[in-house]
Amino acid sequence: MCLSIFKGVKSMILSKKPTLINQIHLGIRFLLIFIFAGSMVLPARGFTIPAKNWGICFGNSPQFTGLRFNFIDRNIRTINGVNVTLWKPPDKQVSGTVNGFSLGLIPYADRLNGLQLGLLGLGAEKQVTGVSIGLIGAGSGGDIKGITIGGIGVGAGGSLIGINIGLVGTGAGENVTGVNFGGLGVGAGQNLTGLNIGLLGVGAGENVIGINIGGLGVGAGQNLTGLSFGLLGVGAGENLTGITIAGLGAGAGEKLTGLTICGLGAGAPSIRGVTIAGLGLGGKFVSGLSVALGTVMVKDDGMISGLNISAFNYIKGTQKGVAIGIVNYAYRLKGIQIGLVNIVRDNPRGRVILPIINFNF
Repeated sequence: MCLSIFKGVKSMILSKKPTLINQIHLGIRFLLIFIFAGSMVLPARGFTIPAKNWGICFGNSPQFTGLRFNFIDRNIRTINGVNVTLWKPPDKQVSGTVNGFSLGLIPYADRLNGLQLGLLGLGAEKQVTGVSIGLIGAGSGGDIKGITIGGIGVGAGGSLIGINIGLVGTGAGENVTGVNFGGLGVGAGQNLTGLNIGLLGVGAGENVIGINIGGLGVGAGQNLTGLSFGLLGVGAGENLTGITIAGLGAGAGEKLTGLTICGLGAGAPSIRGVTIAGLGLGGKFVSGLSVALGTVMVKDDGMISGLNISAFNYIKGTQKGVAIGIVNYAYRLKGIQIGLVNIVRDNPRGRVILPIINFNF
């Protein structure tokens, strides 16, 4: 490699009419010669000017402040300033902290702090902090904090905090917090908080909080809180709270609370607030304003209170308030039914089935 660099330098020097491009290439080749010499001839410390630990360094000086050039950062301690490195070291030789500006094909250390630019990617075993751009990806075995952009993806084994943009995906094994965009999706093993946009989906193993937009869907293993939009669906394993808009359906394992608008259906054991569904909605305990083109349904021994409007209000429990529909049916009524056919199973004889209006107080 070194021989080919020397040959290229010789040919450019002997050129009678060196162009600007040739001059740039010549400078790069001289720089590579210095880096190669510093890394290979003095692999432990490198070649430094004017002092051992500061100034300009060519090679693998483990402790240095200033402008430093190296092929691979092996077993470093602390580097401050501008660090130009080409490649990721072997796993057993990854160490140390780089503070300042890290530039290379794959800048890599235990910790990267400052401005990191990886022409292929960048990473750290423990933490990346600051502004980080990896043209393919950016990652950390621990946390990533700051503004992070990965051409394909951004990922952390710990948490992601800040502005995180992955053109394919963005995710963390623990928490993701801030403004997060994933071309396909955004995900967190624990909690996802902030503004979260995934062209396919947004989800977390535990809680999702904030403004959440999923091209197909948004989901949380536990609670989903805030403004949530899913072209297909929005769901939570426990509670879904806030403003929820779903192209097809929305559901929660326990409670659905707030303003919910769905193209087809909405369901949860407990529904509270304003719920609007294209086809139907149902639960065991429903309160507020409930509107569906098809059916509003309450399960056995359940209760609905407020105003419910649908073609068929099917209440297999107690209705409190007002029901408006073509057919209204309830086991027990404490309020009014308005429709073509109104049925209250437990009403006195003569008021079990009535046209137009039925009531019991």
